Amino acid sequence: TIHIYESSHDILFTCFLSVSKMDIKKRLLLPFVCYFLSVSQFFHVCHGDVGTAAQYSPPYLPTACFGEDQTQFPSSNLFAAAGDGIWDNGASCGRQYLVRCISASQPGTCVPDQTIQVKIVDYAPTALSPPSAQSTTIVLSETAFGGITNIPMDSINIEFQQSVSLV
Repeated sequence: TIHIYESSHDILFTCFLSVSKMDIKKRLLLPFVCYFLSVSQFFHVCHGDVGTAAQYSPPYLPTACFGEDQTQFPSSNLFAAAGDGIWDNGASCGRQYLVRCISASQPGTCVPDQTIQVKIVDYAPTALSPPSAQSTTIVLSETAFGGITNIPMDSINIEFQQSVSLV
């Protein structure tokens, strides 16, 4: 059956009718299922992909994404250069990524439960300033790297996920 709805009111009314036609056992079970689904959203084993991160220092200009434009850098200085794995032939320029340190060769390196959001402004292999380690997934600005680590390291293991803006 195909239903064509004129408005959201029609959809809500149809849902209400569907729920009211359920037998009593299903209606009693519905709140528990909704509660379980809501609570389960807070427990994720993994939010994204796993990779490696290095850091790089100034000078940051020019960049492969935006050249000499100073306005490309977020005021927070949380930005990064994309490695080959996420570069996507330049399509990653301007993308935002959530990044979290998950481990390093030295215990205590990662700031526990700290996630930062970085903007991709450059391509790591062609960045003016060399990264602290080669062939990483992402190369973070000094500020970004320092935001998720307690001690200086050449590279760390990260969990990262592209952040999608709803605006």
